[in-house]
Parts: sequence; C-alpha cells; structure tokens
Amino acid sequence: MAVKEVLLLVNPFLREEAEEVEEFSEKLEKIITDLRDTLVHLQEKHNIGRALAAPQIGYSQRVIYYNQGGEELVLVNPRIIENSSEKFSIWDSCFSFNVAFFVRVSRHRKIKVKFKDEKGKDKILEFEDDLAELFQHEIDHLEGILATDYLEDQKDIIMRKEWEKIK
Repeated sequence: MAVKEVLLLVNPFLREEAEEVEEFSEKLEKIITDLRDTLVHLQEKHNIGRALAAPQIGYSQRVIYYNQGGEELVLVNPRIIENSSEKFSIWDSCFSFNVAFFVRVSRHRKIKVKFKDEKGKDKILEFEDDLAELFQHEIDHLEGILATDYLEDQKDIIMRKEWEKIK
C-alpha cells in the first residue's frame, strides 16, 4: 500500500499548474495506485471524501482519482468543455485543508468533461449537482486553484465540527 502524504494549504506546489500526461506507462499506473491507496486511507481516517488530484500528493500530472461506494473513475488530462449557466452554492472542503474547515463556493450545476481513461481512451462524461461540484474542485487542483480562492465573505467559512451540525 502506497499511502502518500497530502500537501497542505500553504504548500506552493499546490499553486502550480499540473503537466499533461503524455505517456500511458508504469509511471501513470504508479500515480493512480498512489492516489487510490491514499484516498482509501483518507476516507477511512476522516470518514469523508470522494476524490483526489495528483498534485495533492506531489505529482505534477493532470490525473484525478474518484472512488465512492465502490465506483471508481480515473480522469487523465480532464478539461471542462461545457458548463451550465445555472450555478449553485455548496459547502466545500479539501484534504489539503486536512478537512478541518469548509468554504461556501458557487459552482456550475452541470458540466461536461473530456478526458482520457487510464488506458488512454478518449471519454466525455456529464456531471451534475454534487458530482459537478466535486469535479470542478478536482480540476481546479490541476490548475493550481484551491477552494479558498472562491471565498468572498468571512461568513462563508465554517469549521468541520459546526458544518457537521448543519449538513
């Protein structure tokens, strides 16, 4: 099991734009394995979380790993190619915040994402509501953007303990 340390909020690496994956090789397989092992560990530890982006564990590669209820999805070089004009507000946290607090963000209700799977096959999927928010969050990580960048008001931040009371 290759559980990696998650980089935290002040780490400058999180602010860098990740590089495109060009080779579907053993290196990519290792990144996916590390993402999977780390996410499963974090889900068990924090009892929260559905996805992880490669930059969060120190890889400058455009890779996202999703796992919820046994459903896995790997997105390589994902790009949002379409989004709805309708937006919604949602509380968002992050393993790079150690899931200690949440920020209220505004996200597109629906998105369409073009990506490659772990074998290099082109795919397009549509996501809406909480999955749309999740993949916008993870794709932001690939661009060096964090959920705190969307904070517009001091009242839009809440500690996890308080969030759990209102969720």
